[in-house]
Amino acid sequence: MAQTGSGTNNPIEDFPRDHAQIPTYDSRADWLKLGVRAPILMPSNRSLPPHSSKLSVLLVLAAAFLIAGCAAGARAPLPTALLFSSTRQPTIAPTGIPSAAQTLTPSPTPDPYVGLTIDELQVRSYGEGTLEIESRMGTSSRFTRLLFSYPSDGLQVYGFMNVPNTSGPRPVVLVLHGFVTPATYRTIAYTRVYADALANAGYFVLHPNYRNHPPSEDGPNPYRIGYAIDVLNLIALVRQQAGEGALEKADGENIGLLGHSMGGGITLRVLTVDPEIGAAVLYGSMSADERRNFEQILIWTDGDVGDFELNPAEDELRGISPLFYLEQIQAAASIHHGAEDNTVPPEWSEELCALLDAMGKSVECFSYPDQPHTFYGEGYSLFMQRVLRFFNLQLGAP
Repeated sequence: MAQTGSGTNNPIEDFPRDHAQIPTYDSRADWLKLGVRAPILMPSNRSLPPHSSKLSVLLVLAAAFLIAGCAAGARAPLPTALLFSSTRQPTIAPTGIPSAAQTLTPSPTPDPYVGLTIDELQVRSYGEGTLEIESRMGTSSRFTRLLFSYPSDGLQVYGFMNVPNTSGPRPVVLVLHGFVTPATYRTIAYTRVYADALANAGYFVLHPNYRNHPPSEDGPNPYRIGYAIDVLNLIALVRQQAGEGALEKADGENIGLLGHSMGGGITLRVLTVDPEIGAAVLYGSMSADERRNFEQILIWTDGDVGDFELNPAEDELRGISPLFYLEQIQAAASIHHGAEDNTVPPEWSEELCALLDAMGKSVECFSYPDQPHTFYGEGYSLFMQRVLRFFNLQLGAP
């Protein structure tokens, strides 16, 4: 591959271009935290134990005593639901006291997949609350890095933003990181180099941690939909607060996404839900087909994660997978994958590229010989040149 440019140096602190470790799937606990929280099933009602012979005798004696008392007018009758008759004649329980049959009726088991389909995500609301600046993390000649937080479905989610030091408004790009072991995750993650390169070029960059990544709070995340919801809430807040406060320099009507690996899968879901996204870069991305994703994740985790995601009926799974909603994507897409990627198969990106092209979508696709899951050296340099050219074309040069 011909060399077409050099890597981008980080202006705040040294960060070598080949820094990024290929995401690993280290332990069951890591995947259970970042992957699926298996649904808590309601226990089914248990049948009543058979009456012992002594209990039967006592009940018969009690019934005889009560009948005799009623005949003499000495006592008011007990509720008929407490009486047993050898003739099995129906009785009516008094208002407000459930019958024996009623107490044995099992409650319907809640559907654990409710709210997870693309259709449901499209009609729900996003962006309640306010994005707040927590602290200043560093300053360079071209941008200032700030720690921010925002509410996402009742959780407090954190991230960092790179704010250009020049005047706004500036096109906004969200950088979405891939899998990182929760115990080792830090807000300044491996994807910082991409965020810094974009900020050096004049873009207003936001890098959310997602839920379950410190210091963000923990929350449900089946199919990684929780992460997508965190991104959708952030996008909504950027649109609402653009031109004010911390987002004074942000152009809320001009938003793009860059997602790596798991972040690429999150990007695909967000694109099917939000038609106003202008452009998206998919870099070593997971598949748009959730069956394919979690069949692979089941292998990566030695069977610990994936059963829940692979369990629904096929029509339910189709409703959850972005693959079956690609027609609804309006954003231009730029797809990049290393030919030597041993983590996410390059064929997944090749197939996605062919599907989008066949649908008449705006898409460009690149394969990088000798590059693994996370690019380095000349591959990284070429990738960033293409990314900047793409965003400059689709979002407008800052």
